[in-house]
Amino acid sequence: MALRDQLRIMVVDDMSTSRGLITQALDAMGIRQVGYATDGPGALTTLEKSPVHMVISDYNMPGMNGIQLLQALRQNPRTKGVGFILITGRADAALINEGKKNGMNNFLKKPFTPQELKACIEAVVGRL
Repeated sequence: MALRDQLRIMVVDDMSTSRGLITQALDAMGIRQVGYATDGPGALTTLEKSPVHMVISDYNMPGMNGIQLLQALRQNPRTKGVGFILITGRADAALINEGKKNGMNNFLKKPFTPQELKACIEAVVGRL
C-alpha cells in the first residue's frame, strides 16, 4: 500500500476557498483521508479524538493563529509528533524561525502550486 493511501491529513484554514484548493490538490495527489477544521480550537478538539499524520495550517486565522496551533499540538502528548506544515502569505524570516523553534516541519508561501504543495509534503513524509 502506497504512503498516499495511508496518510491522514487535516487542513486548518478559516477561508473556505483556501481549504478547497488544498483539499483538491491533495485529492489529485491520491491522498483521500483528508479532514478539515475552520479554526485552531476546532482542529485541536478533532485531533484529540482522531489524530492524523499531518496538519496543514494557515498562519493567519482569527482567535488562534497557525503558530499558536502548532504550540498547542506540540504540548499535547497525543499530537506532539504530528507533522506540521504552515501556509502563509507572509513568509518572513522571523515567522519562519518562530515556526521552526516550535517544531514546524515545513512551510509554504502563498500563492503556491499543487506541485509545490506536493514537494512540501514529500519533504516531511517522504515520496508519495
